[in-house]
Amino acid sequence: MKVEFAPLNIPLRRRLQTAAVLQWVFSFLALAQCCLAAFVLLALSDWWMVALLYAGWLWLDWDTPTSGGRRSRWVRSWTVWEYFRDYFPITLVKTVDLDPKKNYIFGFHPHGVLVAGGFGNFCTEATGFSRLFPGLTSHLLMLPFWFRVPLFRDYIMCGGLVSSCKSSLSYLVSRPEGGNVAVIAVGGAPEALDARPGALTLQIRNRKGFIKLAFKHGAQLVPVFSFGENELFDQMENPSGSSLRMLQNRLQSIMGVALPLFHARGVFQYSFGLIPYRKSIHTVVGRPISVAQTPSPSSEDIESLHKVYLQSLTELFEQHKHTYGYSEDQHLTFI
Repeated sequence: MKVEFAPLNIPLRRRLQTAAVLQWVFSFLALAQCCLAAFVLLALSDWWMVALLYAGWLWLDWDTPTSGGRRSRWVRSWTVWEYFRDYFPITLVKTVDLDPKKNYIFGFHPHGVLVAGGFGNFCTEATGFSRLFPGLTSHLLMLPFWFRVPLFRDYIMCGGLVSSCKSSLSYLVSRPEGGNVAVIAVGGAPEALDARPGALTLQIRNRKGFIKLAFKHGAQLVPVFSFGENELFDQMENPSGSSLRMLQNRLQSIMGVALPLFHARGVFQYSFGLIPYRKSIHTVVGRPISVAQTPSPSSEDIESLHKVYLQSLTELFEQHKHTYGYSEDQHLTFI
């Protein structure tokens, strides 16, 4: 394989952009393991009392990820996120104003491999979420597993990440004062296994739990489509029924997380590595779907609203696809 190396005279700003993305990839793939190892080593060292005190704090703070989290505007405003944004670049596109007195469930599509658009737009202020949607507070939902890792949980909560369990979503969208936005990558981990350039297949037909909770709490549903999300990484071929896909599905059922075998470019060369390609991401926030509070919605109610949501998502994609480089014959496929 011929390796294409990066030029030596690349501007410093682009180098810093690559470094910002490198630390983000590291955070997703290895920071949790490093934090766990650091905690164990601390517990086995002469500083074991610090580990014990933290363990006590962890016990007292255990429910915070399901109770709105503990965000830090300072962390969300770090300069590193501006370099992260400019690497791709990432833009957040507003189509309508949203009433800050209401609560919202943003259905984020597609999941992609590492949800880069979801993180950049809703866990940082780099793309101006608070400026575009004044009075709203965004929370990106993440698998509960990650909030059990010492130290790592505190870091990710600073960005606005919260647990994706049912009680966490209910807490956010039931606040009477309104102003909360719960962002859900609806396709979840299984959809990540199909995230590759050109993919427009969304796993959503049997995903109706968020619809039921929207009814229960009267939260407004907002379809969000992130154009370019699936263009960031290539992935090993894993068609349904293949040995690799069956192994991935098995590991996912055991661990709860997807393990896509993805690759893109490196830090100093463009031929292989785990750094995403420099592809633009345009995350378009659609119109809200009004939902009347119904504590005990029927199956027919849920099915009807689900169809409305799918139609709104389709219209959002069709309306904007030409603007962001998609052809007339490209359409969403729901499975």
